[in-house]
Amino acid sequence: MCVGTDEQETIVQKRDVVRLAIEGRPVPYVPWHCTFTVPAAEKLRQVFGTNDVDAAIDNHFVKLGSDIGFFTDLGNERFRDYFGVVWDRTVDKDIGVVENCVLPEPTLKGYTFPDPTPGLIFDEIPDRIARYPDCFRVFKIGFSLYERAWSLRGMENLLMDFIAHPAFVHELLGAIADYNIAQIRKALQFDIDAVYLGDDWGQQRGLQMGPRIWREFIAPQLARMYGEIKRACKFVMIHSCGKVDELFDELIAIGLDCFNPFQPEVMDTFGLMERYRGRLAFHGGLSTQVTLPNGTADDVRAETERLIAAGMQGGYIFAPAHGVQRDVATENMLAFIEVLKAQPGYGR
Repeated sequence: MCVGTDEQETIVQKRDVVRLAIEGRPVPYVPWHCTFTVPAAEKLRQVFGTNDVDAAIDNHFVKLGSDIGFFTDLGNERFRDYFGVVWDRTVDKDIGVVENCVLPEPTLKGYTFPDPTPGLIFDEIPDRIARYPDCFRVFKIGFSLYERAWSLRGMENLLMDFIAHPAFVHELLGAIADYNIAQIRKALQFDIDAVYLGDDWGQQRGLQMGPRIWREFIAPQLARMYGEIKRACKFVMIHSCGKVDELFDELIAIGLDCFNPFQPEVMDTFGLMERYRGRLAFHGGLSTQVTLPNGTADDVRAETERLIAAGMQGGYIFAPAHGVQRDVATENMLAFIEVLKAQPGYGR
């Protein structure tokens, strides 16, 4: 049986406050973890005079592991990841655009998955934890299933494979899940709090592949991965852009604890907080499509304050709905940071 935070214990660490929030319990203040694209983060580095933006804004998570996979710089703004995929970063400096097709045919014959537990991923975990000892410890696996599959096979190919080559898709997704489970088992040897799996399934109006295909191909592998995490009494956190709230009850049933990015343009964020408090927590919520790029600093403050007020009963971790983009003014970023740090229960 997993034991939660003792309600009577004194909450002194950011780690404790995040746990309370995920468990859907009242918090002394709403915790936060905000991310920024490379250009946006550079603006904050200039303001705070440090490269450590996480420390400057007092983010509440310490990120462990690798979001996407390790990259080899090929020159000319091309990077090859650990799986052999080449990414063109001439425009998108954070991830890039896939340039090659590692699996040109619907078969894994001739392809070997990389080592899932290289030292590059795990060797730095003790130092990261020591550097941010009071932060909530999140081991992250990006491109964790569907996204890894389409990055290897090509998105158009994969979407056709769901219909034309279903056995191959089951094999591919099973192999990717096996890879992730090996990483999860290794990560669970450390004193972590959660495993975070990134995998975009949605678009503005629903699922990219539709619910039937999601349930047939994706859900069984999610259940396998979530099960590994839950058996260790750790939290399951996921990221999926787009309108995927139709899946929340099914995701909860297989072990999901916290959902990100919680986009207000495609979801009733305040209604969902009330509906799912105590069953599912949310991380995100501040509009990166409208308010942050197009609103004033006062607009940002007002939306931040509303989210904080709704989150004080638990079930919510504040963040912009995605990594803050380059088109957001510095004063708008500083506006939500100032509101977060001004919360009465926040004592730092």
